[in-house]
Amino acid sequence: MTDETRALKRRHLIYYLEVYDIEANELLGHLVDVTTSGLKLVSKQRIPTNRIYKLRMMLPEGYFSQKDLYFEAQSMWSSNDINPDFYDTGFAAPKLDAKTQDIIRDLVSQISFND
Repeated sequence: MTDETRALKRRHLIYYLEVYDIEANELLGHLVDVTTSGLKLVSKQRIPTNRIYKLRMMLPEGYFSQKDLYFEAQSMWSSNDINPDFYDTGFAAPKLDAKTQDIIRDLVSQISFND
């Protein structure tokens, strides 16, 4: 997906929040940017594409009443990061419930860069 076809502007966050694969019980990567319809992770290993993941995202302390956000997302693409030791992976999350979308909007408004 190119920037021209993107419906929601990606928002880069001040914190690289940890995102875990619930089923594998392991760190999948760190959140680079997020919208209410998807996210991008940076990771040390390539994440398989076209797979639906059950995710747990750690929320920053002091901003929300809960510590974690749980949702499903599908890995859409994966490529080398600018740093060749890492990979970037884009996820689509079209089925987020209203509460999760509200938390993501709050997250973006509270800890994203003003760009």
